[in-house]
Amino acid sequence: MTDASQDRRSAAGNGARAGTGAGGRAQGATVDEAEIARFAAMAGEWWDPRGKFAPLHRLNPARLRLIRDAICRNFGLDPSSARPFDGLRIVDLGCGGGLVCEPMARLGAAVLGIDADGQAVEIARTHAEQTGLEIDYRHGTAEALAGAGEAFDVVLNLEVVEHVADVAAFMAAAGALVKPGGLQIVATLNRTMRSMALGVVAAEYLLRWVPPGTHDWRKFLRPSEVAAHLRAAGLTVERAAGLVYNPLTDSWRESGDLGVNYMMVAQRPV
Repeated sequence: MTDASQDRRSAAGNGARAGTGAGGRAQGATVDEAEIARFAAMAGEWWDPRGKFAPLHRLNPARLRLIRDAICRNFGLDPSSARPFDGLRIVDLGCGGGLVCEPMARLGAAVLGIDADGQAVEIARTHAEQTGLEIDYRHGTAEALAGAGEAFDVVLNLEVVEHVADVAAFMAAAGALVKPGGLQIVATLNRTMRSMALGVVAAEYLLRWVPPGTHDWRKFLRPSEVAAHLRAAGLTVERAAGLVYNPLTDSWRESGDLGVNYMMVAQRPV
């Protein structure tokens, strides 16, 4: 292990001990302990493309394309280059096992992944080391990062906001992390009857893509609600795009349909 890796492990360990409760879970106003426990029970399957996180593996190519293109547009970068994100600092809030952190690092970014589930952080850290990637993984919360005065070129807030205890506090903390000229990219589910039918009933009980109880439809956010939180944090909403699933190709693509899954890009003015 390099000195740099040892330093990162030490820093991550210190972060995990600060504000940590029983079971290696970070404590904070936005942490929903029941949600963390639910994901911790599945932590060992993060990198199994046929396991309980298989839906995220299927979704990843589409959301990564949207993320890459949004970042390149914002910073005037070439998406076809091997490492277009060189020089950018990116944080992935609720990083889980690192399914987004690793592609961001391969594209050249300096990546920090943070999660309130300590087991997921350890799995993410081990996987990055096995694949030779330099990623700063920490056990903690968005509000702890914001309180420490951290700032990033890009804040990724992907499939997290529908699982937190205090949406307003979480979105305020996430917004505070965005540098002037930087982006926050949010991905979540819309609160519609279609999302109830497809995102909960079909995904959890019929297709068994995710374990029953993974989502609480009442915690889904409409695009107007996410946009209001972003604006309250001083960000300007640039665009929103839907993500739709094609059962014939077993793949996801970007769409103008925001009725179920969608992503929103917002910038902090310079």
